[in-house]
Amino acid sequence: MQTIELDRTDLRMLAFLQLHGRASNLELAEAVNLSTSQCHRRHRRLEEIGVITGYETRLDANQLGLGVTAFVHVSMEKGHMANLRKFTDAIRALPEVLECFSVTGDFDYVLKVMARDLKALSQFLMDTLMTLPSVDNVRSSVCLDRIKSTGALPLPG
Repeated sequence: MQTIELDRTDLRMLAFLQLHGRASNLELAEAVNLSTSQCHRRHRRLEEIGVITGYETRLDANQLGLGVTAFVHVSMEKGHMANLRKFTDAIRALPEVLECFSVTGDFDYVLKVMARDLKALSQFLMDTLMTLPSVDNVRSSVCLDRIKSTGALPLPG
């Protein structure tokens, strides 16, 4: 893995942008003590080298009728490597799956899943997830309360 050299100003820009993604170039420049043209050049450079990978709007799941968050642990059948691409492609295409991680331990994957209610979650697990290629076992944990939710990374400094 290649480490990208970032100076203090880059890190201050990234910290500010993680909290204020809609900030104008002027607001960002003022926050990090740069001219607007210097700030714009640095911002574009951070995008070009892949440190900033994109922008998104966070939505309130409850306001949109998605009241259930679950973490789903998936175990695959022995020899599942033959169907690995089909499984991962299917997971990427499922809008209910917000995140998917290949993990060590007793399970092969951990998924963060959102559903309208428990019935919709159950339907998703039984009718969709369990029918994917090479899925052997699924175990879910329903979230009772969200204590912290952020996409902001811990930056050095």
